[in-house]
Amino acid sequence: MATLEDGVSPTQTVVPTGDVIENPRRRDYLKVAAVSFAGVGAAVTVLPLINSMNPSADVLAQSTTEIDVTAIEPGQAIKTSFRKQPLFVRNLTPAEIAAADAVPVSSLRDPQTLAQRTREGHGNWLITLGVCTHLGCVPLGAGEGENRGPFGGYFCPCHGSAYDTAGRIRQGPAPKNLEVPNYEFTSPTVVVVG
Repeated sequence: MATLEDGVSPTQTVVPTGDVIENPRRRDYLKVAAVSFAGVGAAVTVLPLINSMNPSADVLAQSTTEIDVTAIEPGQAIKTSFRKQPLFVRNLTPAEIAAADAVPVSSLRDPQTLAQRTREGHGNWLITLGVCTHLGCVPLGAGEGENRGPFGGYFCPCHGSAYDTAGRIRQGPAPKNLEVPNYEFTSPTVVVVG
């Protein structure tokens, strides 16, 4: 082994042929340090980009809608909004429930029972998005005195789609029933949509 007096540094090694080579451990350390530094730099650069893809505070605030249903009488419906779309909340009467249950599901274009469109224990509450599934118009029938169509539910004035009391398509060009959003009753009189 050569010493400092021989002109060889501590990071160099003299092999039996007389050649001087660099210590491989020093190179490994430099490679690890360079890769680590590059990795930290990439993470610091990419983190703000990924964070910018998170929804903003105003979007998160609109992600749910809480509705107090105590003022909605049987047979009455209200219009509200959910994620900037109209939302219909309807308190069905026993006659409207019976009319919906009397329809053979096999005769429907988009077969669903009323029980599938409502929540257990709250079968009189029909909550749907107020957007026609044909071209996105807002159907009539939720407001006082509006045309409810031939099936007593909702009527789209744009192209004549008619929905029954369960919000199911019965006539016209709409391909599907009015959409039922995710919702749950947090109390007997408060529903949270979203």
